[in-house]
Amino acid sequence: MILEIKVPSPGESITEVEISSWLVKNGDLVKKNQVIAEIDSDKATLEICAEESGMLIIKAKKGDILKVGEILCLIDTSFSKEKSDLIAPSTIKILNQYKIDKKKIISTVKKTKNKKYYAIKKIPSMGTKNLINRSFDITKLSKLRRKLSERLVSVKNETAMLTTFNEVDMSNIFFLRKKYKNLFKEKHGVKLGFMSFFVKSCIIALKKYPDINSMIDGENKINFKYYDISIAVSGPKGLMVPVIRNADTLSFRGIEKTIKNLSNSIKNSTISIDDITGGTFTITNGGIFGSMLSTPIINPPQSAILGMHNIVERPIVKLGKIEIRPIMYLALSYDHRIIDGKEAVGFLLSIKESIENPIKNLIGSEENLKNSFELK
Repeated sequence: MILEIKVPSPGESITEVEISSWLVKNGDLVKKNQVIAEIDSDKATLEICAEESGMLIIKAKKGDILKVGEILCLIDTSFSKEKSDLIAPSTIKILNQYKIDKKKIISTVKKTKNKKYYAIKKIPSMGTKNLINRSFDITKLSKLRRKLSERLVSVKNETAMLTTFNEVDMSNIFFLRKKYKNLFKEKHGVKLGFMSFFVKSCIIALKKYPDINSMIDGENKINFKYYDISIAVSGPKGLMVPVIRNADTLSFRGIEKTIKNLSNSIKNSTISIDDITGGTFTITNGGIFGSMLSTPIINPPQSAILGMHNIVERPIVKLGKIEIRPIMYLALSYDHRIIDGKEAVGFLLSIKESIENPIKNLIGSEENLKNSFELK
């Protein structure tokens, strides 16, 4: 029996995908539910699994663009390990139909490599008269990367984007994490990270400055009454932005667990379209890579994004005295068409107040600490 494996629909509004990789070779014997390929849409990378066991007949190569519903490959379910050196009559028929050489099915298909091009010429910028042999690789951008490029360019061209900055003293957050991180990890199985504090601080600030939790739709402005916070996460296929739904209803534990689950889904390429769709405001943390300061680009159609950065001990003045404190620079990029500078500055000041005084602004009181971290 010949089984057709067709391109599934990754999600609403997506009509075509690109084959990003084949994890098996033409002619291989595959098992039911084995991951055989990965496909890229303009929103996510998805895995394709074998629906039955049998011999694989590949119909489209890496880099091909296919429409949803088109045939990706075939599986001859009549094949078994015991008869792997034979080709069933039904397979011969299908091979002839698609003009596939049966010798290529039995033999091992060699892996293709990126072509290398060589140029021998003068390099004036290097200040040498010698001929230099230089090589380089040419690889096609993935559909995901191409779509990301288009979106980033469109943001710069279609929004009036500005960025404002501030700094925040992380001393009190350091103190709380040091005191409770082991208990938190033991109780909940996740780390008490910085992100949950910033998510909660952003929600407080978004409630004070609702235009930052909004978007432009034609001639209208939409103000969201809920708080779906997007978190930028670096994965094997590039930057992705999964969403913490109704973040205002979650505890510290709930936020940290949600972030961990979404990050694992990205690393394992099991993230769904729903997980990365929507979002009313974004937080990105370049600090994990060592970034001191940046101007993050708005995640459309949102109107603002908060950039976190690395934490560095810096000398600051406290009550007339110089002290060494762990300082993080914050950046808020915003669409000036609907967000005024006063609101943007006030938003960052609100976050600064929450982070520098977490017990008062995020937790309520010292007596409520263990309740907030759900340690009782």
